[in-house]
Amino acid sequence: MDSQEKELYTAILIATLIIAAILLYFIFSIIWFQKKYRSLSKAKISAEITTLENERRRIASDLHDDVGPLLSAVKIQINHLDGQNEAEAALIRKSSKYIDDIIKRMREISNDLLPNVLIRKGLAAAIQDFLGKMNDSASLKITFTCPQEHRVPTQVEVNVYRIVQEIVHNTVKHAEASHLQIQLVIDEHMLRLASEDNGKGFDYKEMIAKNGGLGLLNLQSRAEVMGGEFDFTTEKGKGTRYLFEIPLKKSV
Repeated sequence: MDSQEKELYTAILIATLIIAAILLYFIFSIIWFQKKYRSLSKAKISAEITTLENERRRIASDLHDDVGPLLSAVKIQINHLDGQNEAEAALIRKSSKYIDDIIKRMREISNDLLPNVLIRKGLAAAIQDFLGKMNDSASLKITFTCPQEHRVPTQVEVNVYRIVQEIVHNTVKHAEASHLQIQLVIDEHMLRLASEDNGKGFDYKEMIAKNGGLGLLNLQSRAEVMGGEFDFTTEKGKGTRYLFEIPLKKSV
C-alpha cells in the first residue's frame, strides 16, 4: 500500500471514528437524561427540563460549530487525493459522498435538538415546519392553524414545541388516526394549544396500569413548568382531545 492509499484510508478511519463517537455520545446523553427525568418528583421537574433543554442546545451547538467544520476538513483532504487508477478514484468519490451524507444527517440531528426556525421565526413557524415534515413522511394528515402569532418567552416556545412533538408522535404511534387537528391561539395574556384526532382513543385506567401513563405525565409536566393547565378527553373509538392553557404573564 503506497502513501497515498494510506492517507485515504486514514482519512476515512478518522471520519468514521468521529461519527461513531458523536452518535454514541448523543445516544447515551439523551438516554441518561430521559431516565433521570422520569425518576424525578414534580418539584424537580422544572429544573430538570431546563437542564435537558440546555444539554440539547449545547449538543446542537457542538455539532454545528465544532464537528461540522472538522468533517468538512476531512472531506477536503479526501477530495485532494488523486487515485492512481479508476478503482481508487471511485473509492475517493464514494468516501466523499459518505462524508456529505454524514454532514447532512448531522445537521438534521442538530435541528431536531434545537430547531433553528424556532429561534429565528418563532413558535408557529417552527410547528408548521415540523408538521410539514411529518405530513411528508407519515400517513397521518395533520392540519395546523394559528390565527395570529405573538412572540412569547423562549422557555414557553420550547416547551410548547416539545408538547406538539409529543402529541404528534403519540398520535402516530398509538392512535391509529387518519387526521389530527392542532390549533394555537396566542394573545397578550394567554397561550392556548388544542388538538383533536379521529383515532381509537384509549381507556385511561387501562393505560395507567399498562405503562404508567408516561406520555400524559410528560405533557402535564411541561404544562406545570409553565404554570399552565392541561386537560384531555378521550373515549375508546372516539379519538383524543388535548387542551393546554398557559398564562403568559406568569411564564418565565
